[in-house]
Amino acid sequence: MDWTLLIIKPDAVAAGRIGEILAMVTQAGLRPMSMEMRYLAEAEVRAFYRVHQGKPFYEPLMTFMTSGPVVLCALTGDDAVTALRALVGVTDPPHAAPGTVRARFGTTTQKNAVHASDSPENGVAEVSFFFPAACLLPGRLPA
Repeated sequence: MDWTLLIIKPDAVAAGRIGEILAMVTQAGLRPMSMEMRYLAEAEVRAFYRVHQGKPFYEPLMTFMTSGPVVLCALTGDDAVTALRALVGVTDPPHAAPGTVRARFGTTTQKNAVHASDSPENGVAEVSFFFPAACLLPGRLPA
């Protein structure tokens, strides 16, 4: 069983798409183990997206991700990272496969409705970033 992180971004939250996205996630066989809706602090967003620091989209991403509430979801399932990435589609919504989350609800590369972990290692790291292991019982993160 793998772990992955889904963030429903401010654009999708503001558009009222939380329920539809979560329905797609559960229909794909992924199980939410912990979930929280809240505003992200700028320092938190900077730490989370630090790998993109210095790239042209970094500062606009910081502004966008702190512009409204997000929904953080720790998900588990068989090959969860691959399953979620297939479900959400590619980063640029016009190029995402029809029926994917980003094709349905995204509008731009930045306002693409969701963030999804890109590897099993990042899935564990990203879930751990937002959720202490105690929140995830009985589905504890691997050591």
